[in-house]
Amino acid sequence: MGDVLAGFHAAWEFGSDSVLIRYERGIRTPKLFQALGERRVPLEAIAGVALTPGRRGTVVLRAEPRPGADPLMEAAAGQLTEGCDPYRLVLPADRESLAAYYADELRAGLAGPEPAGRYLVAAPEGPRRFKAYDGKASFDGTSVRFRWSRTGASSAKWKAGDQSFPVAGLGGVEWRSPEGPEGHLRLLPRDGEPADPRADQDPAAVIFGLGYGPVHESLPFAAAVLAAVRERGAAAPAPVAVPGPRRDPADIAERIRHLGELHQAGLVTDEEFSSKKAQLLAEL
Repeated sequence: MGDVLAGFHAAWEFGSDSVLIRYERGIRTPKLFQALGERRVPLEAIAGVALTPGRRGTVVLRAEPRPGADPLMEAAAGQLTEGCDPYRLVLPADRESLAAYYADELRAGLAGPEPAGRYLVAAPEGPRRFKAYDGKASFDGTSVRFRWSRTGASSAKWKAGDQSFPVAGLGGVEWRSPEGPEGHLRLLPRDGEPADPRADQDPAAVIFGLGYGPVHESLPFAAAVLAAVRERGAAAPAPVAVPGPRRDPADIAERIRHLGELHQAGLVTDEEFSSKKAQLLAEL
């Protein structure tokens, strides 16, 4: 591939073995996208691709990540709103044919929906600190630290004192969106249960409140900690490479015909047409 499909708030650059997603910066761009900046998603991390009608004259191209392939999506645990889905590209409806073409190209290189044995997408670079309602959280790559607020922390947390949690002693991360009624970030011990099921009383958790621990700060933080925990955990067996399906000549011919239609419609440049046609012919 090697082409770029630009939509609202993001652009996808297609490579031979991955998709580079670059998120825009601007007032209307979700803050989570701005915090992520860009992400490279290997094709082996994608389980499927769908193209569906959107709202107000748009279409939506969405890649479905494989379970266990992306620490960000694992930490989010299905809590992100549709508008903050980093695997969702919204395009004008007049680009539907071009989006359909790239969706077909992506499908040809996917490994399948089986859970990944390790993280295939890198954790976000930041933020590595944020302010919660009852304290401040920071992560230096090896330890997570909580510093309690005199006005927000419960008496149980204040008595326990500021906390430091080496990654080697953690078993996971529990993130509950600050957009929900009981938003918090809890560090799970490697062995045993949380000290207190109530996040406001647990010294291994910080709680969110209105204006504290917003999604674009707390979720990348949780993903980075989760990735570090997995990296230090028991080594997972190397995933078995699953070769992509071989294309038959009829499929190649159909792709070239579709590509020619896009070229005639002015949706693909002469250079893109020649390059893509050569790539398709090389697969025969």
